[in-house]
Amino acid sequence: MSVATIDDSRKVTTRRLTEMKQRGEKISMLTAYDYSMAKIIDQAGMDVILVGDSASNVMAGNVTTLPITLDQMIYHGKSVVKAVRRALVVVDLPFGTYQGNSKEALASAIRVMKETHADSIKMEGGAEIKESIERVLCAGIPIMGHLGLTPQSINKFGTYAVRAREEAEARKLLEDAHLLEELGCFAVVLEKIPAQLTKQVSEELTIPTISIGAGMYADGQVLVMHDMLGINKEFSPRFLRRYANLYEVITNAVQGYIKDVKSGDFPNEAEQY
Repeated sequence: MSVATIDDSRKVTTRRLTEMKQRGEKISMLTAYDYSMAKIIDQAGMDVILVGDSASNVMAGNVTTLPITLDQMIYHGKSVVKAVRRALVVVDLPFGTYQGNSKEALASAIRVMKETHADSIKMEGGAEIKESIERVLCAGIPIMGHLGLTPQSINKFGTYAVRAREEAEARKLLEDAHLLEELGCFAVVLEKIPAQLTKQVSEELTIPTISIGAGMYADGQVLVMHDMLGINKEFSPRFLRRYANLYEVITNAVQGYIKDVKSGDFPNEAEQY
């Protein structure tokens, strides 16, 4: 059992994340989409588990996050929550379930909370979705914001390049970050923006910032599980650190199984009834 799990097995809450920021303790966050992996990640001592709409890519094989549905996100969310005892569980609201319609946003958020039993939701955007954020928060549902590169808007951007390099976009991001805090979001993900801008945002906000490709100055870090475990070989951005090469491990195991089946070595006498 990990030191983190032994020392602090209390349930992580939105309030505890703020306390972690205040005392300078970094927040660890990772995605999960199913019961088995979520159980391993939670027992390892993860602070936050994100049921990301990245499931659209790594679980369903879509090119973008846009095709995944609310029903699919709820399925993944339910699977993860059943496994988790300690981590705060955040579920992404998928594209089309909150933009431009605050009533639909509230209905979507309520479904996620009631059907998955997750702790909170995540929404992409700033001033553009202000009304939706306000309506969801008024229902008592915690929201994690998401600024910078927002994958649900990828067709508008037309590129996965670093965002907010220009002064105007950086200024808007800073304004949106303050707006999210003022509205009542408990944290904000900053994706693929310059590290110095992340530093400024993190210093100016009292709520935690979580970086994905946004540098070391955030209050926490998040990666997609399939990327950091080396299951996905095709994705290799600068910000990704691979902690394992499971593609190779799994391939070798599967090939070993095929070989043993073909040769008649599996099963042996000890492996049958």
